[in-house]
Amino acid sequence: MLSGKGFYRGSSILVSGTAGTGKSTIGAHFVEAACKRGERAFFFAFEESQSQIIRNMRSIGIELERFVKKDLLRFHNARPSAYGLEVHLALIHKAITDFEPQVVVVDPITNFLAVADTPQTKAMLTRLMDFLKMKQITALFSSLTGATSEIEDSEVGVSSLMDAWLLVKNIESNGERNRGLYILKARGIAHSNQVREFLLTSRGIELIDAYVGIDGVLMGSARSSQVARETAAQLERRIATEQKQRELRRKQELYEAQLIALKGQYESERDALLRELDEATEREKVMADQRLEIARLRKADPDGVQPQENGARKARKGTIR
Repeated sequence: MLSGKGFYRGSSILVSGTAGTGKSTIGAHFVEAACKRGERAFFFAFEESQSQIIRNMRSIGIELERFVKKDLLRFHNARPSAYGLEVHLALIHKAITDFEPQVVVVDPITNFLAVADTPQTKAMLTRLMDFLKMKQITALFSSLTGATSEIEDSEVGVSSLMDAWLLVKNIESNGERNRGLYILKARGIAHSNQVREFLLTSRGIELIDAYVGIDGVLMGSARSSQVARETAAQLERRIATEQKQRELRRKQELYEAQLIALKGQYESERDALLRELDEATEREKVMADQRLEIARLRKADPDGVQPQENGARKARKGTIR
């Protein structure tokens, strides 16, 4: 969905959505990918404890504990109501300065609204984003939106400050709820405009290819049913094509057999006619030889003149003499 290239180093990314849409899971994937590259990551969680996050992510195949043991991943867990905004900001600064991570996740930023109003929270987050950008740290912020909120509403009002904004949403259709992912913006990155379905599986998040039918984008069982129908139709078309190909081969074999038979018949008749011609020629030769032999026996000249005529000529010639 991002042209296969991901985000720029030092970007600020916002993932917003209602409860249960997979925001924390995307954050866990984010730090896991960084740790697999050998980079350090810091997960600031303001809702769940470290043990809860590790346990919950393990259920979808994301093993974070091994990176904690290697000191590639650290957690900072605190209730927003425990301190004021300035203290939270100072603690985050200190933790980042001490650990020097390449990737940071803040989950969720909307919890700070419990201790301050929107302008104060936005000011604090702006200072945090500036600090992270100065250190070229790629940061992912999650934002909880209400069920009645508009898509373009990020609750805290920091969406315009972000380099990229993803929206995850539960889409209800055909009596079921499916998770969808949008990319609302990604500065400087060619990105998809598709609504993509994603699943939380035992291997983590899996994006499903966008399926656009006559009724729009299909998800869940509707997509599976349509894919099954199209697969069956494709199978029928393939079977029909194979039948036509077999029929064509049979006709070709039949025509080739008929051609061979006709060729054989022609050769047989040609040989018979050639034999007859040879025999006729031989008979003509024999008859010619026989005529010569008869002429010879009758003492005829080679031109076939009768012997008595020859004698008469000789008599006439003798008379003249």
